[in-house]
Amino acid sequence: MKKLPLYLLLTLIAAFALVGCGVFQEPEAASGPIEAIPLETQAAGVVPAEATQPALDPAPTEAAAASTDAPADAPAGGASVFTIDSAASEVRFQLDEDLRGERKTVVGTTNQVAGQLSLNLADLSQTQVGVIQINARTLQTDNNFRNRAIQNEILDTGAFEFITFTPTGVEGLPAAAAVGETVTFTLTGDLTIRDITLPATFAVEATVVSDTQITGSATAVVNRVDYDLQIPSVPNVANVEEEVELYINFTANAS
Repeated sequence: MKKLPLYLLLTLIAAFALVGCGVFQEPEAASGPIEAIPLETQAAGVVPAEATQPALDPAPTEAAAASTDAPADAPAGGASVFTIDSAASEVRFQLDEDLRGERKTVVGTTNQVAGQLSLNLADLSQTQVGVIQINARTLQTDNNFRNRAIQNEILDTGAFEFITFTPTGVEGLPAAAAVGETVTFTLTGDLTIRDITLPATFAVEATVVSDTQITGSATAVVNRVDYDLQIPSVPNVANVEEEVELYINFTANAS
């Protein structure tokens, strides 16, 4: 029986290792298009901008409804619920690694992001932000082997389909905003990746495009080690950065 050349033996060992770490395994597909958790059904996930402000009553009384000609779900001078439009939005993560001896910036993206917020442009102290969800099964980079490693091994998306951010506070909003204005503020909350939940803060910049549309971006930095996101040992990949930059570019429309 002929012996296998050393290089061929090493190649086979590497291939079996890749199979074992999930690089060749097909990840679980998304369970369906992402949908926002309705703001009015959330409890801890709804955060007013000011803790001293009473919670927004989504159902005005008959007397209040009779005092305006506007629809009951969008009273004149009152709050409107805006829903993130996934088709016009994107979530992105970014970190650096050594690939085949060269430093590379890895970027992963998806448009499967959902959430709602309630805004009264005349009184931003009433602002409420609901749970933001991202379907981790849909994250894609420029490399299919990396995609499978991320989904099968690092994020284990078969067991944990969604990354979830549950807001707990809003700080830095001005008293009011008009169409065409851009506001900046911070959004604090609990970020859950797999089965680990830790506090996180997003810096948000939002523009009032119209009475019915808000666009903007939110950015945060997290440490993957804090979430026990271990990088599988694969050939040609080394020195993967611990800090991960998160970006949410969103368009939200009034419903």
